[in-house]
Amino acid sequence: IVGIAKKEFDIRQIGNMKGIADIHRVSDNYKMVSKKWKLHNTIIDLGDGIKIGTDELAIMAGPCSIESEAQIESVVAHLLKNNVRIMRGGVYKPRSSPYSFRGLGINGLKMFYKHCSENGIKVITEVMQVSQIESMLDYVDIFQVGARNSQNFNLLDVLGKVDKPVMIKRGISGTIDELLYSAEYVFSSGNEKILLCERGIRTFEKATRNTLDLSAVPILKDKTHLPVIVDP
Repeated sequence: IVGIAKKEFDIRQIGNMKGIADIHRVSDNYKMVSKKWKLHNTIIDLGDGIKIGTDELAIMAGPCSIESEAQIESVVAHLLKNNVRIMRGGVYKPRSSPYSFRGLGINGLKMFYKHCSENGIKVITEVMQVSQIESMLDYVDIFQVGARNSQNFNLLDVLGKVDKPVMIKRGISGTIDELLYSAEYVFSSGNEKILLCERGIRTFEKATRNTLDLSAVPILKDKTHLPVIVDP
C-alpha cells in the first residue's frame, strides 16, 4: 500500500500495527513511481504470454503512421516472421506542419487492430487528447503519450483512470525528473500500468532529429520500478 501523508508523522505508529511487515518513508516528490518502496520491478502483462519488464527483451515495431491496409498486412507478416508481438503505428499524428499527413483516425485504428488481433499481435498507438480515449479504448493494448503531450496533465489524469497500460515518452526538452512527475500523475489517479520511454532530447546537434540520451536508462532504472523503453 502506498499512502501520501498530509503532514509529518511518526512512522513507528504504523510500523507497530498488526499485519505491517515493513514500512518506508519515500522522500522523492514522485512517491508512487519511486523504487524506494517497491521490492520488485513492475511487469506489464498484455496477455497471451506477452510481458514487458521481465528479463527478456520486448520489442515494439512498426511504421510511424498507419497509411493503408496493405501496409498493415505487410508489417504484420514481417513481425510474425521475426517473432515480434507488439506493433506500433500512429493513427493520430502530431505534426509540426498542419499540411502534413495527420493520420487515418479511428477507422484506421479499427483496421490496424483487426489485423493485429487476428495474428496475436498487441497494438500501441498514440492518443492526443482526452476526447479520443473512449473511442480508442476497445482497439488499443497500450496507450502512447507522445513527447509533445508528456506534460498534458489533463490527459495524464484521465489515462490514470483507464484500465490499459500507458507509455509516456520523455518530452523533447524534458528532464528525467519531469518524465517521472508525468508518470506520477497517471499512477496517482489509479493506473499502475505505466511504461517510460526515452526517445531522445533536443540538443545543439542538427544531423539527427533527436539526441538519444541512453544514459537516462540506467538512471531511470535506479529511480523507478517502472519498465523503460528506448525509441531510437
